[in-house]
Amino acid sequence: MNRAVDPRQLAMDADGLAKGDVLLSVKNVSLRFGGVKAITDISFDIRKGEIRAIIGPNGAGKTSMLNVINGFYTPQEGTITFRGEERKKIAPYQAAASGIARTFQNVALFKGMTTLDNIMAGRTLAMHRNFLWQLVYFGPALNEEIANRRKVEEIIDFLEIQHIRKVPVGRLPYGLQKRVELGRALAAEPSLLLLDEPMAGMNLEEKEDMSRFILDVNSQFGTTIALIEHDMGVVMDISDRVVVLDYGRKIGDGTPDEVKANQDVIDAYLGVSHQDEGEG
Repeated sequence: MNRAVDPRQLAMDADGLAKGDVLLSVKNVSLRFGGVKAITDISFDIRKGEIRAIIGPNGAGKTSMLNVINGFYTPQEGTITFRGEERKKIAPYQAAASGIARTFQNVALFKGMTTLDNIMAGRTLAMHRNFLWQLVYFGPALNEEIANRRKVEEIIDFLEIQHIRKVPVGRLPYGLQKRVELGRALAAEPSLLLLDEPMAGMNLEEKEDMSRFILDVNSQFGTTIALIEHDMGVVMDISDRVVVLDYGRKIGDGTPDEVKANQDVIDAYLGVSHQDEGEG
C-alpha cells in the first residue's frame, strides 16, 4: 500500500526544517555600549524560506541587530537560536561556517581584485585542501579549484555580470559593486542571508534590478533573507514579514499590511496618521 507523501517533507533541508519553520529566533536580546542602549529586550523570529525586513528610523538599532545575529556583537542579555542551536556568543567566522552570510551598508570588497576573484573569496569555507595541496595545485586541489570556479561562474551568470568578471571592482559604478558584494555572499551558499541596506545609494533602475535579484535568490535558491532597507516601497513589495525598531525597541511586527496599519509604526516612522489619511 502506497502512503501519501507530505509535501513539507519534500521541502525539508538537511536539518529537518521545512519552509515556514523557524530558522532563527531572537529572544529577549539587549545590547549596550557603556551607558548607551542600542537594543532593548527584542524578540522576533525568521522563518525558513521567507524575506524578513527589519526597518526603523536612523539609530533604531537595525544594524546592531544584524551584528548580533552574525556574531560581530555579543548581547549582554538574551539568546539567538539558529537551526535549533541556542547561543549567546559566537564569532563571525563561526556564524559564517554555520550558514549565515552577510553584506554591509558600506561596500566591503577588495577594490584591487576583479569581480571573479572577489566572488571566489566567498568560497573560502568550501576550500578544504591544505596549503601544501594548494601550493602544488595538482590532483585534489586542482579539482577543488575547478569545482569552486564553476560555482562562481554560475553566480556571475545569475547576477548578469559576465561583462565585468575580469574588471577590478574599484573601477565599477556603485550599483554594480553592490551586486558583486551580493555575489560574494551567495558564493558561501548560506541558509540565511543578511543584507544591510542592499539598495542604499542606488537609482531607480538599480533598485529594480536588485529587488529582482533578491526575489530570485529567495525563490530559486530557497535562501532565507533578512534585510534592512529604508525604501518603504521596496520593503512592502518584496517582504513577507516586517519587524520595526525604534530607539532600540520593537514597536511592530507582522505582514507589510499589518505594519502599515500599526499606529505606533506610523507615529514613529511612516509619518502619516490615521486622521491625516482620513482628511486626505
